This record gives sequence, structure tokens and C-alpha cells, in this order.
Amino acid sequence: MAGSSFGTIFKLTTFGESHGEAIGGVIDGVPSNVTIDFEAVQSELDKRKPGQSAIVTQRKEDDKVEFLSGLFEGKTTGTSIGFVIRNGNQKSQDYGHLEASYRPSHADYTYEQKYGLRDHRGGGRSSARETACRVVAGAIAKQILAQKNIRFITYVDQVGSIVLTDKERENLDFDKVEATPVRCPDLAKASEMEVLIKQIKKQGDTIGGCVSCEIIGVPVGLGEPVFDKLHAELGKAMLSINAAKGFEIGSGFAGVEMKGSDHNDAFNSDGTTQTNFSGGIQGGISNGMPIQFRVAFKPVATLIQSYETINKEGEKVQVQGKGRHDPCVVPRAVPIVESMAAIVILDFYLRNSAIQNF
Repeated sequence: MAGSSFGTIFKLTTFGESHGEAIGGVIDGVPSNVTIDFEAVQSELDKRKPGQSAIVTQRKEDDKVEFLSGLFEGKTTGTSIGFVIRNGNQKSQDYGHLEASYRPSHADYTYEQKYGLRDHRGGGRSSARETACRVVAGAIAKQILAQKNIRFITYVDQVGSIVLTDKERENLDFDKVEATPVRCPDLAKASEMEVLIKQIKKQGDTIGGCVSCEIIGVPVGLGEPVFDKLHAELGKAMLSINAAKGFEIGSGFAGVEMKGSDHNDAFNSDGTTQTNFSGGIQGGISNGMPIQFRVAFKPVATLIQSYETINKEGEKVQVQGKGRHDPCVVPRAVPIVESMAAIVILDFYLRNSAIQNF
């Protein structure tokens, strides 16, 4: 299937469907002789896996990764790393009512029109279950980047209309990201978000939100001119995640209300900048400042309530939602956003090593 690979040197190719035997991937471009902390990889998967709290889907999956190649005695060999994650807790019968009907704002209709058939069980290839493969690759990328003192801070900063204020952002304790199931480091706001998600879930409805990410320690010079700008690749990476509908970096859309004299990031004598409206990237190339971006996620399309749609004959029908779905995706999206960011940064780091030695 075209479109199942991401990256240039550090490259991930994924395979599998939500209700198939397994999902998995092949990671190319991993440098050799790197010690891999397998518990850390599994820990990242545990942050994304279903059934971890009352505010996410209750599908129960261990999400245990099995590495098949590219590793020997705990170290990378420099060859392709192959891995699988077995699917265990499938309830395909929950999707029987969708065999002849299309869920609004889902991939059901577009997949069937494009390919002539679709796997209606959980959405098949369009299922967000595929993102577990990205977390495996991202966890490995983060371990390699940590050796270069590059680290990531990723958290939920908005659910519905509940959003962190600028003042609240100034006092965040990022050690508390994992303190609540919402993954918002402001515990008071996290409590409000959790209450809202539970209310929405009880109604059989869904709600959207935003994930914020900051990448610290990125050297000057990552990114390529014209088409392979660093922020463009980050945007592509984030918008490839299921339910992602918006990406903004630095000042983002708020920048349109500013004057250039206010928006320009004035230099310090050491090349750092006094402000960071550029979000750590200028001209498509990292400038050494923290890279800061946000990703907006829409409400999940699958509703656990009755709604009107059409069937294959174009007839209006009523469908009662079934299955186990997230009322809000952003808590589980945090490790996915961070993983995709790590994949992009490592890929550009390796690409840069071809033209200069860091």
C-alpha cells in the first residue's frame, strides 16, 4: 500500500490492520552499535495503549512489541529493525452494522471509493491502532537523540474550550504530565478536562483538543531548503496522525495579529534570540532555540449514539454506534506526537551528517 512509509534516512514502514493478526513495522537507517532500552520502548507503548484509564477506549491490548531483526545482544546492528505487535482483544462483531453503512467524517466512504472495498472492522488500515508502530520507532529515535542531549516535552494543553492560559503555561511542572490520565501538567486544569471528557463520554459523544510539544537541544542547521523545510516535515508528520486537523508552530495563527516589528525575534550576541515567535525554525532550518508547536485534534468521528448516515445505495439510514472508542483522543495522542517529532528530528540529524559533522 502506497503511503505506508515515512522518513528519508531514518525511515519507518508500517503494516497491518486493527482487526488483523498483528500490526508491525520495519525501521531503516538506525545507526549500528546503539544500546536499546527495551523497557523504555515498552513504557512509551504503554502510554498509548487502549484501556489505560476511564477516559479512553476500553479495548484491552497488552501492546507488547516483539523485535524480529536488526538487534543483537541489546544493540542495533545497523540493519533493518523488524517488529510486530499482536492484536488480541478484537470484537469484530461490534462493527457488523457498518458493513453497508458509512460513518460521517470517517474514512469509510473514501476508502471504499478509492479501493473498491474496505475492512469495516475497526476501520482496517485507517484505524489509529497503526500509530502504535510509530511509537516504537519514535521511542528508538528518542534514545538515539538523547545521546545528543535532545529531549522532548509533550502534553495536553486543551480539551474542548478548557485551555491553558499564557500565565498558567509559565508555571508548568512537566514532571506532572503523567500524574493524571489527561496528561496535562496543570493539575487543576487536568481535573476540569477529565470531568468534561467523562461528561461527553456519558452522552455517547466525543470532544477534541490540542497537544503541545517542545523540543529542546536541537542544534542549528537541521532542515533543507525549499521543499524539505523542517517545519514542513513536522507538519506533515503531525497531520498524518489520525484525527489531526491543525498544526501551528511558534506564534502560529496568532502571529497574523502582530506587526513585524513585534514579531521579529531579535538576536542576542551568541546567536540565540530574545523571543521565539519563529518556534525554533527560520527559513525551514533550526536556529538552536527550542522548537515549539501545537497539534489540534478533532472530536472522534465514531459516536456511541444513534445518528443519521447513508448506506452503499445512498439511502438515509439510522445507525447506532457500537464498539470501544475514545471520547477524546488527545491523552493517547501525546506519545504519538512526541514519537513523530523524534522520527523527524533524527531523520534530519542523519541527513545533516552527510553535509557536515556535528
